[in-house]
Amino acid sequence: MSSAILSADDLNDFISPGVACIKPVETLPKQQPGTDEDSNPYEVTTEDKLHAAAPPPPAQISLTDCLACAGCVTSAEAVLVSLQSHSEVLDTLDKAAELKLPWLQDGSSGGSGLEEKIFVASVSPQTRASLAATYNVSEREASNMISQLLSGPLGLRAGGKHGSGFTWVIDTNVMREACLVAAAQEVEHTSPTLKKPVLTSACPGWICYVEKKEPHILPHLSKLKSPQALTGTLIKSVLANKFGVSPEKIWHMAVMPCFDKKLEASRAELTSHTWHGQDMEAIRDVDCVITARELLMLAESRNISFPCLPRTPVSKTFAPPFPDPILNKMLFGRRVSKYTAHKLDEVAQIGTSGGYLHHILRTQQALHPGSNIKVHRGRNSDVAEYTVVSAQGREVFRAARYYGFRNIQNLVRRLKPVKASRVPGATRRPGGIRKPGGGTGTTADAEYAYVEVMACPGGCTNGGGQIKVGDVATLRQVKGTGSESGSLGQEILPAQREWLAKVDEAYWSASSASSDETDHDRETDDDEDMDLGMNETDFDTNDKPPTTNSINNISTPQIQHFLSHWSSLTGVNQEILLYTTYRAVESDVGKSGTAAEGSEVDKVSALAVAAGGGW
Repeated sequence: MSSAILSADDLNDFISPGVACIKPVETLPKQQPGTDEDSNPYEVTTEDKLHAAAPPPPAQISLTDCLACAGCVTSAEAVLVSLQSHSEVLDTLDKAAELKLPWLQDGSSGGSGLEEKIFVASVSPQTRASLAATYNVSEREASNMISQLLSGPLGLRAGGKHGSGFTWVIDTNVMREACLVAAAQEVEHTSPTLKKPVLTSACPGWICYVEKKEPHILPHLSKLKSPQALTGTLIKSVLANKFGVSPEKIWHMAVMPCFDKKLEASRAELTSHTWHGQDMEAIRDVDCVITARELLMLAESRNISFPCLPRTPVSKTFAPPFPDPILNKMLFGRRVSKYTAHKLDEVAQIGTSGGYLHHILRTQQALHPGSNIKVHRGRNSDVAEYTVVSAQGREVFRAARYYGFRNIQNLVRRLKPVKASRVPGATRRPGGIRKPGGGTGTTADAEYAYVEVMACPGGCTNGGGQIKVGDVATLRQVKGTGSESGSLGQEILPAQREWLAKVDEAYWSASSASSDETDHDRETDDDEDMDLGMNETDFDTNDKPPTTNSINNISTPQIQHFLSHWSSLTGVNQEILLYTTYRAVESDVGKSGTAAEGSEVDKVSALAVAAGGGW
């Protein structure tokens, strides 16, 4: 991420697009009419004349336009992102003393006279997998090491001005389960304002791309919050209600696999205004997002050796129960299991991006007893089509997976609305739609009910904030691994693929743990269209058929009870807690000197020079 070299004093430049950017950059020479008497409008411009001309201005492509790769950000946007960093975490911990639980329970303050906050962290499973692969430990051990850093006596609490740490460290898998149940219900009971196919909205890179470049996709986007956003809403709404404190007193840090999650946390739709009312300043549900690499920088800044941290659970002295028995049992009283996947092929179909598509497919299978799930593989591993086929051989549900922007663009073209033809009485489509067999059909006979979309090829374990294979040797403090023979170019790609496979294996290692295992010390009560169907196979599901009450070890009644209790506890409608909105945003690319551009720079400048550089 290039934002580390930026400063608040340099906001108007544009970083050049990355070489792998899939958006074409137009740098045509600027016309200078009426200034050259010898100019000939019919003259062909040769290559040497073009090279002799003044260099074109920097390409003004930013995250507000194509988003997911780190090479296309403006300095202003990079400052917005860099304000959420490990440095902000340390600054906040040093500025505010920890508002500890005993003070909250008796309604009194700590009496220190300092600003006080309740610190809460949430950690994604992809981050834990990245750290587990880096240090050759299990996913469970990596989880314990993260908790020891954030909450334990040998972690952040051992230093800083106030010895502050995080009172709770929450696994976002809990809220992921809630998202999966809600997503299946959203697809089954599509509202009039949500068009099919319903498209996943958990990836902020994909969302930002749609809002800035493809607004015709907006009616298809799931309105469900991501696990990160939903966790933030839960933490702040419950703690503010339970302890009678302002949401501003609660500081929530999320540890996520990609930098785009920082932009998600900055959305105006994800603040206390949605659930706490607008009688006060909007407080973000997620105050700061850092990545796996930044988590290690957080430890290094306090001279803490992350690999030397205990691999055992944090003692209950530093991990008090959540202030509600039902929520505490949901968040900490059981080991959250991803999926019971017995074969490698099934693991590949579920993926490492939350399993939205797989859960919805299994839900549809439960709704149609005796049905099977068939997979139509695409030309690459990031594209596939799935159909639920009834016992009578009738197709009852169709869905797909599209990962990576090159594949996503094919999906976007597929969903473009019909354009009116210039020929009177006729219409035309933006292009032919490939059917699974390779033919071209109408939108109706190729329509999906649901599509899981992720910006990163390979899914979320391949996020931009994850630890890269080139950093592993340094982090382990050992000499480089791998063969020393051969050219560098020949070794990079195989090593990277093997590394991602190891991260994926760590991600799935949690599934091998017993589902009732608990923390014993915690108190509990390409650009061309992809042909689908090249290799059609039956989906290899578990021996036990799914039921509407239990899908992949996720109890739908239990999740519904949890959500209902949350709503009752806070007095906030469940729809408000679970769902959000999206909007079309007009791009300012190429509009140099516009009022909008100036206001953005002014806003970022004000943020960057604010005391402490935080939000």
